[in-house]
Amino acid sequence: MTDKPTYLTAEGKRKLEQELEYLRTVRRPEIAKQIHEAKEGGDIMENAGYDEAKNMQAFVEGRIMTLEALLNKVQIIEEPGQGDVVCLGSRVTVMERGGSPEIYHIVGPAEADPRQGRISDESPLGRSLLGHRVGDWVTVRTPDGPIEFEILAIG
Repeated sequence: MTDKPTYLTAEGKRKLEQELEYLRTVRRPEIAKQIHEAKEGGDIMENAGYDEAKNMQAFVEGRIMTLEALLNKVQIIEEPGQGDVVCLGSRVTVMERGGSPEIYHIVGPAEADPRQGRISDESPLGRSLLGHRVGDWVTVRTPDGPIEFEILAIG
């Protein structure tokens, strides 16, 4: 893993901490019970329930390790409020030429969810918006060609 900080909003950190707690206190014991019950059922060499539980255990343990690593190097993104330059944590209203306005919250990669309007500062659009001001036009390079956006508001 890298020493790069994990940029999260306070809400994003809380959600990851809740997920970690759930995995440790609920899912881990549930899976251990499933494995124990499958072992008691006899031959584990051809036991689909045992194989499924072991695979789920590997997934859960991997996710726990990932969350622990992310949370160990968290840097909270301060909500910048009404700023004049787009930065990490900004909420930006943009409009593509001929389109309608869209609002995006610039967050770190760990909590990006484009369907919820949360884009990573490392995404093509997020990277293009950083450092720009209201009224600026930014060009985003996409596989289908460049797309231009005007910055309408920063909050």
